[in-house]
Amino acid sequence: MITATSAASNHIVRHFREVLFWPVQLMPLTNDGNVQHHWELLAQGGEGNNWRKLRDRFQADDLTFEERHYKEFVTFLPYVQRFIYGESHGHEAHDADDPLGESAIKIFRRRGVDALRLELREGEAPVTLDVEHIELWFFDDINVAFLKVELSASDLPFTVACDLLYRFGRAYPTGWDMDGHGKHNAHRAEWLSADGTALATSDSANQEKFLSYTRKHRSPGISAHWDFLLRPLVLDPSEETGSLRYRQIEYHRMPLMAFLAVDEPRGLSRENWQRLGLVATLHPDEALPTHDPDVAEFESRYCYDRFWTDTEAGPNTRFLCTGRAFIVVGDAHAEYFQDKTRGILAQFRHQYVLLFMIAHFHRASLLVFSDRMVDAVHDLDIRMSQSISRFRRRVYASFEAFLRFTHRYWFHELSERAHVQALYRMCSEHLGNDALYQDVKEELQDMSQYLDSNAQRQQSTTIVRLTVVTVFSMVGAVVTGLLGMNLIAEADAPIATRLIYFFTTTLIVATLMLLAILKSKQLSDVMDVLSDDQKSLRTRLASLGNAWQRNPKS
Repeated sequence: MITATSAASNHIVRHFREVLFWPVQLMPLTNDGNVQHHWELLAQGGEGNNWRKLRDRFQADDLTFEERHYKEFVTFLPYVQRFIYGESHGHEAHDADDPLGESAIKIFRRRGVDALRLELREGEAPVTLDVEHIELWFFDDINVAFLKVELSASDLPFTVACDLLYRFGRAYPTGWDMDGHGKHNAHRAEWLSADGTALATSDSANQEKFLSYTRKHRSPGISAHWDFLLRPLVLDPSEETGSLRYRQIEYHRMPLMAFLAVDEPRGLSRENWQRLGLVATLHPDEALPTHDPDVAEFESRYCYDRFWTDTEAGPNTRFLCTGRAFIVVGDAHAEYFQDKTRGILAQFRHQYVLLFMIAHFHRASLLVFSDRMVDAVHDLDIRMSQSISRFRRRVYASFEAFLRFTHRYWFHELSERAHVQALYRMCSEHLGNDALYQDVKEELQDMSQYLDSNAQRQQSTTIVRLTVVTVFSMVGAVVTGLLGMNLIAEADAPIATRLIYFFTTTLIVATLMLLAILKSKQLSDVMDVLSDDQKSLRTRLASLGNAWQRNPKS
């Protein structure tokens, strides 16, 4: 049974809402290093494609622009607004043919999935949740996409809500119990159509599928119900055909957000708060690790209590943020808390969703950059010039993409509203985004410096050798000048004789120049020895032999 206090079992979550964000890495459409728009392929539609691109609410006249949309917009600073919503250009500031600035985010919504039926544990009654939205978010210049799933339910026992948050939202099982069921996963998950037909069912108990896939592809597979949602995107290591391919970026536990309207949030014990806040990492059946710093320092690390007074008058809204999870808990009887236009629920679905998405977008993008660098170094073979050239192109392309990411997407200040900025900073710090950014930046700089130093070394070597060849070619220039000085008076000789002299001289000079190039390293060493005025002439002449034998393979 679920480990929880008896007081928690009496609490009812009157309104439950969960939002899952699953970041995936999109594989390049081509290998030319140019910016690619994966969403354009998805927008083409076709058989089996249930995704439709959402229109821009700022440009579509038939779409309403309500107060909640306005409040969402003005929450963010101008450069964040340009990232999320795009911008309109003034007539004097830009060229006449300069198009309107579009949002860097392209959103597609999936049709045909209306509900989710979950059997959290074997033998328990299933829980049915409404599917509010299933969306795919693409980003310009970055090969990252987010699968966003928003679910809602009413009147859930608090313990069931906690168990649901822990068990649902895992891309694959991490292991199996003695009965062959996937550990940590919901026992059974089914996506339902409007008429209740099961569209896809989880297969976490199919141990053979996951074992064989991992052994063959050295990558974990994806559970069937998540694979179904992402179609026509296909997992990259698999043999399935599909131009839109993706890879997992990190942990199988999808980042989650939750909104819980509870009857009496003040009645929740400290352990209830801890289990809810640490739901992404703390198993419901596990005894509370009281000596763990995450538990001992829970309030100072993960709670934002600006709107929590713990009084009857309120407000009693508490934010829990661990980076992997962002949870809002409040009083179900407070009208403002569940207001979908101006209240906390409206902010949760708009401002806080974007806040959470941006923090995880930063992390996912940086991990993709790091993966590119690892792959580029892995494929580098310094013995092959073609491999070095390919490595140089990949590094410069990654460096260019990183610059675009830095100047377009990377920022620390999100909003002038204190609580929004504080929550964003809290989420970003728990994810370690700043440290990850510095690591990726240093990796790129190290590789760029290596390429620059290697190019300078090659250039210096070439200049030295050309200088040596030029010096020794002076001998040939003097020799060829003999013909012009009339030392050999053959100006009136037959043409055949003059051609013999010309080609003979050309052959000799070309041979000398070729030998000078082939032996440029030894000749350079000889010149270094002869020009060393710190030694006597006798010593320098005696050292000529050693200088000539140095690096005989050069």
